[in-house]
Amino acid sequence: MRILGIDPGFERLGIAVLEKTKGKKKPFDKAQDKEQVIFSECFKTSSKLDFSERLRLIGEEVKKIIREYKPEVLAIETLFLNTNQKTVMRVAETRGVIVYEGAQARLRIFEASPPQIKMATTGYGRANKTQINKMVKILVEIDNSKKSDDELDAIAIALTAFAHLKV
Repeated sequence: MRILGIDPGFERLGIAVLEKTKGKKKPFDKAQDKEQVIFSECFKTSSKLDFSERLRLIGEEVKKIIREYKPEVLAIETLFLNTNQKTVMRVAETRGVIVYEGAQARLRIFEASPPQIKMATTGYGRANKTQINKMVKILVEIDNSKKSDDELDAIAIALTAFAHLKV
């Protein structure tokens, strides 16, 4: 199964596509499934562009990734409230574009809160960013030098979907 994990943002969008593959069977052990990152990026939009243009670019990028990698599930982080209401509204609009593209492609939509993501990746619902990033790098093989925080967050969201959907 393939899952498209997205850490929503209008300036930086973490995108990752993970696939669960069969692990090698060891003597006297059952074969274990392993999640594998087949694509990840931090998609950026320029602050010099109108917000509507940034949304269009995000929608086009998500549509392109869906067409190319053919995921079955879109996993996206739910909003968390912060003190900057303008940012919250813009991220909400960005999430709307992303969920729309996933629904248009008939993907199953999985939403996870930050505590759910922390619990699924670290086993602790109040883990910090460093702890999450460290565990993501343990759970899946990735090139550490090329992964931004946004990419690692997208990978964590996809891992959470695998855990909750039990696939």
